[in-house]
Amino acid sequence: MKRKKIIIPSVAAVAVVVIVWAIFGRKSSSNSYYIETATAARGDVSNSVTATGSIEPVTQVEVGTQVSGIIDKLYADYNSVVTKGQLIAEMDKVTLQSELTSQQATYDGAKAEYEYQQKNYLRNQALHEKQLISDTEFEESTYNYAKAKSAYESSEANLAKAKRNLAYATITSPIDGVVISRAVEEGQTVAAGFETPTLFTIAADLTQMQVIADVDEADIGGVKEGQRVEFTVDAYPNDTFEGTVTQVRLEATEESNVITYEVVISAHNPDLKLKPGLTANVTIYIAERRDVVNIPVKALRFVPDPPSGKAQAPEQATQPQAPANDSLRTVWVQEGQEWKPRQVKVGMDNGVNVEICSGLNEGEVVAVDRKSNAGMTEAQLSGNQEESPFMPKPPGKKK
Repeated sequence: MKRKKIIIPSVAAVAVVVIVWAIFGRKSSSNSYYIETATAARGDVSNSVTATGSIEPVTQVEVGTQVSGIIDKLYADYNSVVTKGQLIAEMDKVTLQSELTSQQATYDGAKAEYEYQQKNYLRNQALHEKQLISDTEFEESTYNYAKAKSAYESSEANLAKAKRNLAYATITSPIDGVVISRAVEEGQTVAAGFETPTLFTIAADLTQMQVIADVDEADIGGVKEGQRVEFTVDAYPNDTFEGTVTQVRLEATEESNVITYEVVISAHNPDLKLKPGLTANVTIYIAERRDVVNIPVKALRFVPDPPSGKAQAPEQATQPQAPANDSLRTVWVQEGQEWKPRQVKVGMDNGVNVEICSGLNEGEVVAVDRKSNAGMTEAQLSGNQEESPFMPKPPGKKK
């Protein structure tokens, strides 16, 4: 009987323990959490703006003609490599040659008349000085001389114009480059009226290209000459091209109530992958720190909190007050099995990562966020902390 009295209370005690664990132990487990961490690493921290633009040659010349006529011969086609002064087209010269012949004849007649009237004027001038001819005769010779001189100069100008028009019928390349466009065919009639018709478009050097990007007015304030640029084109989705901002144009363009500014970006094109007219997706780095220690910005906002949700007592609080210097911030750094606050000096941030100027070394682990274990599997829960590492430990418990 005594043995039964001893066993029954023991069983009751075990039952009470099980019930208490079921009520409070599970509750504690459901309220447990784990600390999301990040490792300070070296990398680039940058702020950038994005835009779209088109790729164009740095130098592009439209070759036209100043005279009307029929295209007689073409000596260049698409993608033809041409040099400065090279013959690329000829127009029919019959009409222009006839005009030159007519003007030459007019010039010759005017020149002969001018020379005759000049001699007559000089002769009458000498006679008039000796009072051997009347004033009327001298005035008449003076008038004829002036009139002949005017006609001679006019015919001389018309002859020069006819020669120039004939020369325009021979079309040569103004620069060294590549023909990227041809707008006419042999036998086609072109009319040079109020504007010069374009026959060819020649790009100077396709190894040096430029991107004309349209940057939104909200972003243009941070764009400056000399900034680094990366861009991609749909033709080569796996390639990233680099360039440099060379000009920020002041003229604004409005389209659909959107104001944009043109930004010129120079780009090397040694393998000729970039072709005129391709659309470029541009990223302009307006601020950049290369190869610096950085951590997620979330780590600066991390505040330790007991899993119960209760605030720590003043004597238990270990987080220092916010520093007066804006560049000094507090992060929680893992030191062994403990988390300790540390002040660090921060630099530039891009909303995701922040530069660490001092106070934290590469490879150190910082607390980023505090997340609940709810919904996690038993295997995941086994690797997480079930009590706050920021709370004071009970006496005698190892840290």
